Amino acid sequence: MSQNHNKIDPVCPVESMTQPPLTSESIKPTPPAVSFVKVPVVLVEPKIQIVVEADIPLDPPAFEIKRVGKDVFLTQCKLVPVEFAAKGEDRFVTKAKLFVGGFIRKNIEYATKECNGVIQDRIADVLFSGFTEIGGATEFLNNPILNGSSESSSRLINPKDGITPRQDKYFFENKVFYNEQPYCELVSADFFEIDFSPCPVDAHETFDTLREKIVLDLTVKVLQLQQIDTKVSKSPVTPPCYRDRDSNRYRTRC
Repeated sequence: MSQNHNKIDPVCPVESMTQPPLTSESIKPTPPAVSFVKVPVVLVEPKIQIVVEADIPLDPPAFEIKRVGKDVFLTQCKLVPVEFAAKGEDRFVTKAKLFVGGFIRKNIEYATKECNGVIQDRIADVLFSGFTEIGGATEFLNNPILNGSSESSSRLINPKDGITPRQDKYFFENKVFYNEQPYCELVSADFFEIDFSPCPVDAHETFDTLREKIVLDLTVKVLQLQQIDTKVSKSPVTPPCYRDRDSNRYRTRC
């Protein structure tokens, strides 16, 4: 007894080829001959809370807000050191200010009062700027290294009398250290906001201004290119003991 099946042919066939399986095996990598490498090192990864308020005009006026999309753009992220601790010839940053600035791009989709109208799109950039403390409640994971430059001069005595300095001969010494500049990367952005018309309207009225109160939890990663020895230690480099200017006590980290 046979059973009939309906034959279904593809409507828009294209040429294809079934791929056969290939073999593979694991290869043990050859370790490098040197252990010193220069790689980006994470200095700190703070979560910064930014609070901003803005009035966004709407033209044509809105009858109902449908959807609001958000993205954050950083235009500046600069680490400014304010305290140091020396260890040998290196100078470690123990406290700094992190300046951030940028804007929140809002993509507002809304309906007008027309019963069968089109959805309007309004793009607005909400600016923000500020700074946060690094080295207090937010500790460095790895301390930035910013060695200083120096300049000195030496005076010479007049060999003719031995009691007066020479005014026509000097010895100068300059030492310039070129440091790797810390830089930032965006990690995440959490938005919390309330949008409303500053002038309350009835259900059948439109409004031409949208007031926004936004709380942005912005997480960034601050990095610096540093030279590390992969064979000696995998722990972060820490500066020597130093005195906390605020509490006038030695910190436990050495």
